[in-house]
Amino acid sequence: MTDTKEEEVLEEASLLSHLLELRNRLLRAFIAIIVCFVALVPFAQKLFTIVSLPLQQALPVENTMIATEPASTVFAPFKLAFFVAIFAAMPYILYQVWAFVAPGLYKKEKRFTVPLLSSSVILFYLGIAFAYFIVFPLIFKFFVAFAPEGVENMTDISSYLDFVLTLFLAFGLAFEVPIATVLLCWAGLTTPDKLASARAYVFLGCFVVGMFLTPPDVFSQTLLAIPVYLLFEG
Repeated sequence: MTDTKEEEVLEEASLLSHLLELRNRLLRAFIAIIVCFVALVPFAQKLFTIVSLPLQQALPVENTMIATEPASTVFAPFKLAFFVAIFAAMPYILYQVWAFVAPGLYKKEKRFTVPLLSSSVILFYLGIAFAYFIVFPLIFKFFVAFAPEGVENMTDISSYLDFVLTLFLAFGLAFEVPIATVLLCWAGLTTPDKLASARAYVFLGCFVVGMFLTPPDVFSQTLLAIPVYLLFEG
């Protein structure tokens, strides 16, 4: 009985230490986001101008963006600055995740963790860059060109921000497909040969994922699904 009680006490102490460690890691990640946000607040208006540039270039000369709510002109740039702070702090956030799980990894696994984390950060940023430089100009020109006659494109800044943030996150996560594929094979859940034999299902799955991650239009879904499938093949 005594040994059992001692084991229970040790397990509780171990669980408590892990929870405290998790709390500290989350707190550090949160502080990193706040620091980045405070640094970006003075540039919030400039950031919004940059992010809105693809739409501004697609709109006719006489059309502009609008704010349908009095506080949108303040809250929209601040909201964008906060999400940019999260994206900017992503390497440090992922480092905190790695530092939390690292003690439980074998030496061989630790050797592969850093390259995987570095690759995941790079792919996440590549996904955001792909959305901004390739996808946005295409879809906004498409939307403007197909506007019904008599309807002027005057997009609300809050609605626009929600739209582009959704696409940023969708493309950033979608570009993690190579990392997810490597981890699935590494964990023994599948093999490259099995994945190769399931190409047709993966191709269909890319469009299903695009349907859930992007706004409800076929154009943006296709622009997400095709790069995801190519990354899977890679």
